[in-house]
Amino acid sequence: MRLPVLFLCAAALAGCSVDMGGFAFQSETKGGVTTTRSSSASAGISTQEPVLTPEGDCSVGASLDPSTRPLPKEIAPGITECELVKLKGARPTDVLIGESGKGQREVQVLYAEPGGREIYMFTDNRLSRIVKPGQG
Repeated sequence: MRLPVLFLCAAALAGCSVDMGGFAFQSETKGGVTTTRSSSASAGISTQEPVLTPEGDCSVGASLDPSTRPLPKEIAPGITECELVKLKGARPTDVLIGESGKGQREVQVLYAEPGGREIYMFTDNRLSRIVKPGQG
């Protein structure tokens, strides 16, 4: 009895992801001959927040924002990549996506503004640093 409970707890803690699959069987009889067909279907849902693609678009699909928080009022540390794009109201000039030595997603979002380049640096989809013209 403990093993199913342990398995259920491990599955719940493994992540916020659902993947369902199933089969359906359908029998049909014509002229004394029975044929059985099967079909399958699957669905997936991810609760990860959308992130920027290299083209500067927000990833979409069947994703649900787990935070369900309203759009922030200003650009500040802690906002997501897609929140930055929404607040700026324009697609970024360039997006560089990489990975740190610790396995974290690192993204640099560049906006070419009239006063100079603005660079927004994200770690694991959270704004960590802003570099504006005249700053080092």
